[in-house]
Amino acid sequence: MRIYPSLDLMSGSYVRLKQGNFNEVTTYGSDPVAKAKEYAQAGAKWIHVVDLDGSRTGDSINEAVLETIAKESGLFMQTGGGVRRLSDIERKLKLGASRVVIGTAAVNNPAFAAQAIKEFGDAVAIGIDAKNGIAAAHGWTDVGSVNAVELAKQMADIGVKTIIYTDIAKDGMMSGVNVEATAEIINVVGCDVIASGGVSSIEDLREVKSIKSAGVILGKSLFIGAIDLKTAIKEFECNV
Repeated sequence: MRIYPSLDLMSGSYVRLKQGNFNEVTTYGSDPVAKAKEYAQAGAKWIHVVDLDGSRTGDSINEAVLETIAKESGLFMQTGGGVRRLSDIERKLKLGASRVVIGTAAVNNPAFAAQAIKEFGDAVAIGIDAKNGIAAAHGWTDVGSVNAVELAKQMADIGVKTIIYTDIAKDGMMSGVNVEATAEIINVVGCDVIASGGVSSIEDLREVKSIKSAGVILGKSLFIGAIDLKTAIKEFECNV
């Protein structure tokens, strides 16, 4: 199981939101590049970077930071936030991203996701962020009527190789992963599923591994020291 330390960027700093609420922001640091290098030194191979400004508005103001992380950290970078067009994907790949995550656009326009997969293949992942089983969009500010499991099935059917599933109610809450909902997604798709939201302990990681998740994203748990990244990598990535 791959461990993905994460950084959520807002105005150049790295932050955490409480349950996706942009009005409840905690800033943890102003040098995301240094933090990424710290993760690399702990043994990470990948980093998950979310452009929150891009998620909310569709316009990125953090791409210089993304490029520097990709160039200087030595990590493979998976990044999303504000990806609405094929040109957005192409630009982020040119900045140095190894994988670009489509979220809102997949919810609102599955045909775009299919086109992106056709054009960029495994370099595209789909982010499904759900509240009460319903997929959200626009930085989690809009919750519509698209069932998360059905969306996952649809994305797998068009050839998506990686899905990132986040339970919004768990995100930033340190209350454990929604293992049941994540397992449901894993059981209906034939692609890799990365779990996200609520990881607070090594035991949570063991639960996620038990449902055969391909990876797990760690955010707040690393910032507050609830999980030691080096220890997590040693236990869960030894055969990756």
